[in-house]
Amino acid sequence: MASVEKVKGPASYFPSIEKTYGKPVAHWFALLDGLAGRKHGEQVAFLKSEHGLGHGHANALVAYHRNHGRAPA
Repeated sequence: MASVEKVKGPASYFPSIEKTYGKPVAHWFALLDGLAGRKHGEQVAFLKSEHGLGHGHANALVAYHRNHGRAPA
């Protein structure tokens, strides 16, 4: 019987983000695509102030997006 590896890091927040805000993570990544060139903290602040995300959720999205450049497959 194969064990399922637990998701770690920023991606572990994705189910909660989708449930809490009612949009897929791809939606948030598309917004972050439009903020290319801005600093990490500026991107987090944008998601918090303009879209009402909590700090942890916004930070997880930005960190993943900056490290992977796109939504998970």
